[in-house]
Amino acid sequence: MQKITTCLWFDGQAEEAMNFYVSIFKNSKVLSVMRWPEGHADEGKVLVTTFELDGVPFQALNGGPQFKFNEAMSQSIDCKTQEEVDYFWEKLTEGGEPGPCSWLKDKFGVSWQVVPEQLPKLLLDPDRAKAGRVMSAMMKMGKIDIAKIEEAAKG
Repeated sequence: MQKITTCLWFDGQAEEAMNFYVSIFKNSKVLSVMRWPEGHADEGKVLVTTFELDGVPFQALNGGPQFKFNEAMSQSIDCKTQEEVDYFWEKLTEGGEPGPCSWLKDKFGVSWQVVPEQLPKLLLDPDRAKAGRVMSAMMKMGKIDIAKIEEAAKG
């Protein structure tokens, strides 16, 4: 059993968000939906959902309007190909908004990073000039273009 599970706080959209995320990520599933019990003012409404995204556990809580998502916390998606980058970028920006340097916000306001595996490898290259060129190229992008960062690495 995993000891740490991300809990996402929503204002009434926990079930909708869970279903949205589960539809995007392979190897994902709904684990449970807990509703307010009989006699509560919100009887029958969703309180907490639990689900897995590509085998990683999450919870979604309908906690109310007190808190909003911001970029201080994001979910990072490791991608092997440009096709994966394009897929996740397209799906997660649907109703959301693209951001700089691989970041985006989905339609619920959750921040994501869609990161091709080549990017951190190139940014950590011992050749700091090469890494600098990659950083400079990345800073001009929203969705990462693997061919362009590899071209920047070559100089």
